Amino acid sequence: MTTTPPATAADEVAIRRRSVTLALLTAAYFFSYMDRQILAILQEDIRRELLLSDTQLGLLAGFAFAIFYATLGLPVARWADRGNRVNIIGIALALWSAMTAVCGLAQNFVQLLLARIGVGIGEAGSSPPSHSIIADLYPPEKRAGAMGIYSLGVVLGAAGGTIIGGTLAHFFGWRTAMFAVGIPGILLAVIIKLFVVEPRRGLSDPAHAAAHAAMPGFVEGFRSLFASRAAVHLVMGVTITSLIGYGHTAFGPSFLIRTIGLDKLQIASIVAPVGAVCGTLSAVLGGWLANKAAERWGLHSQAWLVLAMKGVGLPLSFLFFASSDPWIAVPIYWASLILVNSYLGPTFALIQGLAPLRMRALWAAVTLLVINLIGLGLGPTLIGVISDALKPSLGDAQSLRWAMLTFAAATPWALFHYWRAGVWLKRSAA
Repeated sequence: MTTTPPATAADEVAIRRRSVTLALLTAAYFFSYMDRQILAILQEDIRRELLLSDTQLGLLAGFAFAIFYATLGLPVARWADRGNRVNIIGIALALWSAMTAVCGLAQNFVQLLLARIGVGIGEAGSSPPSHSIIADLYPPEKRAGAMGIYSLGVVLGAAGGTIIGGTLAHFFGWRTAMFAVGIPGILLAVIIKLFVVEPRRGLSDPAHAAAHAAMPGFVEGFRSLFASRAAVHLVMGVTITSLIGYGHTAFGPSFLIRTIGLDKLQIASIVAPVGAVCGTLSAVLGGWLANKAAERWGLHSQAWLVLAMKGVGLPLSFLFFASSDPWIAVPIYWASLILVNSYLGPTFALIQGLAPLRMRALWAAVTLLVINLIGLGLGPTLIGVISDALKPSLGDAQSLRWAMLTFAAATPWALFHYWRAGVWLKRSAA
């Protein structure tokens, strides 16, 4: 019969293996985003076979997926703040991977819609417990870097879905691509169960005693987050940024195909691999710079770093969506990725640093609820609606261009909230 090891021994194991834990959580996030975003590279084929409109494509990529993904995140986070977070992540990963494969069996819009809802239900169990585990394993001054590594799942997952999905769809069809990206996630779920460490709550924070406080309720969790002005501005900033980003990501391959003139294989073999390198550089560089800025000027500077990098990247985004020559547009797109994907690590690290220890998963879930209902839910859907509305006057290609440009123009709104978040963080520190 085995006995539970002393807390100090368990803590040492958790810290010693935290790099492995972070790598596996990042791999799960990679599969999450790959399974979520593979639809983007496949949607032109799906649109032709199932006779779908841009609005329907937007619903599949956005609201239909997001409504369950976001709302179920709250009870999952509640469970994660009480129970074993590793088990939750493993079960969720197996479910959404299976449902991604089921998407390949769909024969009409309704069947594909139901399968996408299943993917959203599964993915609700991924990020809140992962954020909580990472926050327990890394101290505040190193947390942005760790969250930056974790956020690579977004960049690499989107690129992986495009590369794998586009290549397989070109040679074997979109249904085979769905099967190929879905099934391996079930194996990863088993690996995570075997190797990811469940750390003690509050392990890497100065005040460990708070980790043993009574479990707060939902109302208290919401109230505590929205009572923090810095947290509110961070949530607003990341939500508006995600609204723009999810909309652009969902229709990015369609824009390159319809408006710029590339094909699936060119996107999968050239655009996406270089984009993955640029996005990886952005996420790692953003997390590293955020850690350095916090050490030198304080945590508030991390919010202003996001403001600066995204502000510099905005003109590049405008140039990309306004271009018509693919070999001018694509290098501009790569350059913009180095700047615009730097926000996730610092943002989530700051939110986790502001959250009470027993509400970290809940704060992450509340943040993701707002991000996904507004950003993921409305972003792709609104671009689809705008594109369909402009088609009678502008045509199929140019309507999508103007829909994408319209979304990019909302970026200054997000930048305002990052500026205000930095102001309130600086005041609270003083």
